[in-house]
Amino acid sequence: MLRGRALKLGDHISTDAIIPSRLADLRGNLPELAKHIFEDLDPDFLKKVKPGDFLVAGRNFGLGSSREYAPRVIKMSGISLILVKSVARIFFRNAINIGLPVLRCDTDRIKTGDDLEVDLELGRVRNLTTEVELSSTRIPPFMAKVLEEGGLLSYINKYGDFQIKGE
Repeated sequence: MLRGRALKLGDHISTDAIIPSRLADLRGNLPELAKHIFEDLDPDFLKKVKPGDFLVAGRNFGLGSSREYAPRVIKMSGISLILVKSVARIFFRNAINIGLPVLRCDTDRIKTGDDLEVDLELGRVRNLTTEVELSSTRIPPFMAKVLEEGGLLSYINKYGDFQIKGE
């Protein structure tokens, strides 16, 4: 069970909106790159983030180029979970690979500042502020195990391959 505060963005958030391509030269310095997250959409976004917050967005999140550092800098900013109406497949996999859960749900009933509780296993989002319960996608068991280990690299370091031990 995860608990966090919602920070909401809109629809069609591209990887270029997450980190502008003009900052590509900072890819080798991710802590510095993370200081520029969403700066073209909201120059004060990073000032609003508290560790454990949830990023909430609409349709087509993470579209564009497959910048694997896009979900990484979101996680580095303190965001612990992303809730969206829909997500680009490559962004989704990149996020899971670094240990950042992404769930699809109806985000229209969530506002910035709402306190949320998310059950990854059951696929349930509770808006504690409005007392509304939403269903969400569930994380497949293998991906849940990858998330539990902190990402794909940690999973492989621990298990040595892609098999879930004991199953």
